[in-house]
Amino acid sequence: MRVDRTSLATAERRDLADFLETLTPEQWDQPSLCRGWSVRDVVAHMISYEEVGLLGFFGRFARQGFRFGRMNQSRLEEFGTRSPEELVAYVRAHAKPSGPTAVADARIGLTDGLIHHQDIRRALGKPRQVPAERLLPVLGFAMFAPPLPAKQNAQALRLVATDLDWSRGSGEEVTGPGEALLMAVCGRADALPELSGPGLATLESRVRR
Repeated sequence: MRVDRTSLATAERRDLADFLETLTPEQWDQPSLCRGWSVRDVVAHMISYEEVGLLGFFGRFARQGFRFGRMNQSRLEEFGTRSPEELVAYVRAHAKPSGPTAVADARIGLTDGLIHHQDIRRALGKPRQVPAERLLPVLGFAMFAPPLPAKQNAQALRLVATDLDWSRGSGEEVTGPGEALLMAVCGRADALPELSGPGLATLESRVRR
């Protein structure tokens, strides 16, 4: 059965918009799990490529020396001054991924949206139950998608989700909820306390490095 990842990514963005509307001005300015970025910065980053188009994306990438970090910072400078209300409206207007985030059957939009949604919620102490139908494809895609560090962090480890029918790799085992595994291998140390297993020390050393 084919998974409609575009619909999943769209639903994820709409859920994010609903959540963002509940935040106070102070929460918008609080740090997220993305180092150096506030909640507002993360939201601005997520939607900053929606009207760029593929040619525009690669042109900007080349001008920034093919460095994702420099390009992201450049886009953030353009979008980061928008008000929370403007950002939420933009998320809703661009709920369906387009341009670069629609690539690979919207895997990029779904993965980016889900991880950054958690970057915000975890930082604010606002947990949720991530729908399994969204989490499973993200777990698979994140393990090899640049510029995420998941492939390197999970090297020679076996990851086993305790709440989903998902596992990956071989070696010393790391177990825990699927969402926590995803966030940890993607470099979020906040999720490490939710994991266990003989491979956890190795994973933690990589994530905190």
